[in-house]
Amino acid sequence: MTWTLGFLPVFLLLLGFPIFLVLLTAATATLVLFMNVPLMVLQQTLFASVNVYALLALPFFIFAGEIMDRGSIAERLVGLVSASIGKVPGKIPVTAVGAGAIFGAISGVGAASVATVGKVMYPSMKNAGYNDGFSSGLLVSVGAAGVILPPSIPMIVYAAAADQSIPRLYAAGIGPGLLVIALLTLYCFWVGRRNRNDNAQSFGLKQFIRSFQRGVWALGVPVVIIGGIYGGVFSPTEAAAVACLYAALVTVVALRDLTLKGLLDAAVSTVRFSAQILIIVACAGVFSWMITVNQIPTQLVQWITEADLASWQLLMVINLLLLLIGCVLDPLSAILLLSPLLVPITAAAGIDPIHFGMILTLNLAIGLFTPPFGINIFVMQSLFHTPLTTIYRGITPFLILYFIALLAVTYLPGISQFGVDLLM
Repeated sequence: MTWTLGFLPVFLLLLGFPIFLVLLTAATATLVLFMNVPLMVLQQTLFASVNVYALLALPFFIFAGEIMDRGSIAERLVGLVSASIGKVPGKIPVTAVGAGAIFGAISGVGAASVATVGKVMYPSMKNAGYNDGFSSGLLVSVGAAGVILPPSIPMIVYAAAADQSIPRLYAAGIGPGLLVIALLTLYCFWVGRRNRNDNAQSFGLKQFIRSFQRGVWALGVPVVIIGGIYGGVFSPTEAAAVACLYAALVTVVALRDLTLKGLLDAAVSTVRFSAQILIIVACAGVFSWMITVNQIPTQLVQWITEADLASWQLLMVINLLLLLIGCVLDPLSAILLLSPLLVPITAAAGIDPIHFGMILTLNLAIGLFTPPFGINIFVMQSLFHTPLTTIYRGITPFLILYFIALLAVTYLPGISQFGVDLLM
């Protein structure tokens, strides 16, 4: 059984098989060869894995992000953030941090933030004299921050996989998200002080009011989602549906920068992306059920207990594991694959599942822009034809900043607890 659940998935991944086929093949081989169970169980578990109410929020949030991505929302957000900052060192990259974080949080998909905000900010940073390495490194790293801030698609998947509360996870993501944004902003200040071509304009009330009027519609999305959830108006899934309706009304009716055909195209893209995610969810559910009924999590917990690792040592080992896996797997696949294994282990060590959810999310956010397979890197390269070697060099300082944030979030649970105490 060890080779079907352990070595076979690794072998198939190395051959380049899609992750859902890897998981389904390993589970099926184990069921057929080593378990005296009817094959009907496979089908039942596949459907049961996606029969989770929390997962309904996924296509809704994806659809809202698709709608806003196809309109002028990003450009309006950039204008509003820029007008709000005023005259500070490194104003253009700081604007990229703010706009990228806001749009990433709205869409819940890091790659969407890189593509949408990058189209506006990358030429601006280059024209202001910032080199390609810094500009590309900043944009791919800011895109990763969007999956830490609520509403976050990886958090929804973790909530379903680990049976945790989505509102509590959203609240816990506020502290880590703000920490990452603060570190990126401080670094942009430091870099911007040496760039005299970034001629920042002073804060102007008239310009701010004009930009606010243009961008206020975009800011309504997080207000509707977060305010509705914590105001007790609707559940996270209902909030996602309301966000879709709001985004459609804003882009089609209020701003008139998206036609009904564009809305239909957004729906088609949403169906495709949602199907890609949910087939992974279904196959990961089968694989998780397989390792659970074979008591692998129980054996791992027993092994960790016998190793007598302190909590900080356990978290260090898990962080290293997650960073390595994040380099080769997308966040959703990694969450579905690892949650059934790691949540029981961390719970046995007295680590709060909500806090661990933040550690897991931040680790996998780093994987979005970590060589060699970070998806944000490939989005950046395909859009602007920046050489991969240039992007890799530019990423280095931002990886260091994320590692600092990861250590802080891991060993200072109060950072995650801050938002929970504030909102719950």
